[in-house]
Amino acid sequence: MKKISLLALLATLGLSSYAAEINIVAAENFYGELAKEIGGNQVRVQSIISNPDADPHLFTTSPSISKAIRQAQIIIYNGADYDSWINQMIAGVDKKKVTIINVADLVGVKSGQNPHLWYKPDTFPKLAKILADKISAITPSGAAEVNQNLITFINDHNTVVKMINTTKSKYAGTPVTATEPVYGYMADAMGLKMEGIDFQWKVMNDTEPTPKIIADYQSLLTKKQVKALFYNSQVSDSITKNMQDLAKKYNIPVVGVTETMPANTTINKWLTTEVQNTNHALAKK
Repeated sequence: MKKISLLALLATLGLSSYAAEINIVAAENFYGELAKEIGGNQVRVQSIISNPDADPHLFTTSPSISKAIRQAQIIIYNGADYDSWINQMIAGVDKKKVTIINVADLVGVKSGQNPHLWYKPDTFPKLAKILADKISAITPSGAAEVNQNLITFINDHNTVVKMINTTKSKYAGTPVTATEPVYGYMADAMGLKMEGIDFQWKVMNDTEPTPKIIADYQSLLTKKQVKALFYNSQVSDSITKNMQDLAKKYNIPVVGVTETMPANTTINKWLTTEVQNTNHALAKK
């Protein structure tokens, strides 16, 4: 008996709902994780920056990543100068055939503004809805699954937003600081008063803070003018390590936040953990 392919067999049986997976490439793993959560069985996702223990600023490209970009039907990247290395990689992509999503454009953040968009509470819901529309348009037969995944995600994310609002109701106006503005959007959503911003931006941009900026920042800690210090747990240098040690010396809670999503979790579980850690720190006397 002659062998026939699965596609031919399905066509013979009239099962036209079969469709190949949609190839999605995400510059960062939290956008890749969201694509998986929304796309489910309809998608195959590759995240370029995915190591939760590595400094994302030290990323270098490779031939395998270039190949994935060429094969992608949907490409997601952060924008706002955070992952500008991808611009050259997608320069030759046929934008009539490939959907390219610049998340910064999606949420209205421009070049020069805080690029850590994943801590902005409306980022993931907006991107989730766009992804659901794009995936369903490519594979209409999978729309029911995709839409159900979207509903589940939004419901779970609404729980996170309620937690954020509860934190705001208890701690709005509380002064805090950070070694980098990674958690800035989340702190804003909680109504926290972020201090030492000039120091944070110097560190983020890998430029040397002036002696005055350093002295002013140290005063926030030594004079206990802030109730918590947030730090980027993936990026460490002598100056940020010294500030963490100083905070601990003066019994100021230190909270680690990440630029890359931890492994083996979901978007909303990750955000829930970050919010819980914040509440735990702010609750300390």
